[in-house]
Amino acid sequence: MLARVALAAIIASAPVAHPRVVSADPVDNTPHVLDGIVNAIALVGGTVVVGGSFSEVSDAGRTYTLRRANLFAYDLATGRILRDFAPSVAGPVYGLAAGDHGTVYVGGAFPGVNNVGARALARISVADGQLVDGFLPRIEGGMVTTLVRNGSRLYVGGDFVRPRIALAGLDAATGVADPGFAVTPGEPLTSRVKVQALALSGGRLAVDGSFTTLGGRSRPQLGLIDVSGPVARVADWRTEVYAQRCAEAFPSYVRGLDFAPDGRSFVVVTTGGPKGRMCDTAARFETYAAGPDARPTWTNATGGDSLYAVAVTGSAVYVGGHQRWLDNPQGRDSAGPGAVPREGIGAIHPRTGKALAWNPGRERGIGVKAFLAHKTGLLVGSDTTRLGREYHARIGMFPLP
Repeated sequence: MLARVALAAIIASAPVAHPRVVSADPVDNTPHVLDGIVNAIALVGGTVVVGGSFSEVSDAGRTYTLRRANLFAYDLATGRILRDFAPSVAGPVYGLAAGDHGTVYVGGAFPGVNNVGARALARISVADGQLVDGFLPRIEGGMVTTLVRNGSRLYVGGDFVRPRIALAGLDAATGVADPGFAVTPGEPLTSRVKVQALALSGGRLAVDGSFTTLGGRSRPQLGLIDVSGPVARVADWRTEVYAQRCAEAFPSYVRGLDFAPDGRSFVVVTTGGPKGRMCDTAARFETYAAGPDARPTWTNATGGDSLYAVAVTGSAVYVGGHQRWLDNPQGRDSAGPGAVPREGIGAIHPRTGKALAWNPGRERGIGVKAFLAHKTGLLVGSDTTRLGREYHARIGMFPLP
């Protein structure tokens, strides 16, 4: 085990570059989430904010237990749970993003916070857990699944119908819909349009979900939006690889995505079952690839197990789900030729696309639902209690050595 690591107060920004692969030995001072699942993590200054579907948390030593309604926070350096941050979020949290002045944006499937109406999206003070006055986004008709903040703009994805369908750009201070952002996902593979994940680098916003068009242009489950100017436009980049079908139970199967620190590439992870070339895979794409059909630079297959989360740091591509293997393109819920065991979490070489030796292991469960790479390590959120062969209930951190 590693002793507690002293960390300076830092501000997270995505994507974050790491000079090397993180340690496979988690830090000892992270708190524990005692039930449910962690879906999202944000870093606000030196404070880690954790969201999901849960009701109780405890300190690292399990000496006390605190009630927390789907959201809590702790000090990154010490692991101390913030007692003054105890907002009551009346439903699951799926997305978090750091805000200015010690605030956090919280998205999910809830009607309100602290018994005040704040449907699906709220801005909360980390100091006291209270809603921030003046932020009134007016999300209606569905949930928020993913958030990305970029200065004065907040990009929001989900399956809501207002202020726009499934994808919106908002004023980060007021929540008012940006009139310059009117790119609409459409023609879904499911009963309604749903954006699964967003990632931002420079002037490119990557979007994946159940749609097959963006702004009326063919973009099967994945597209890029140019947000560098006052008016958002669908970028010329396009791929057909996710037009392929997976298992019937997964008409839409894209899940997490993340940009490399230099913004020149990004990685998408999927579910879908053990058939089809892009099902249950991680795949790297080049952000500025030319041509009508961008192909993945590499694809790494699990052989039949879902991947939900990804973090790209320059030295590694971390992937998490409930996978048993990586490097397993010929597996069919089995270990095919060349497969390497990577239970629940693994790392892929960003250039070759092959599994790295890093293999801390974790109890598989549903899977990793959240990564957050920051300057001194990698935070991991899931639904299980074993990480790196130690007890770390649903939240843990691998430090940079």
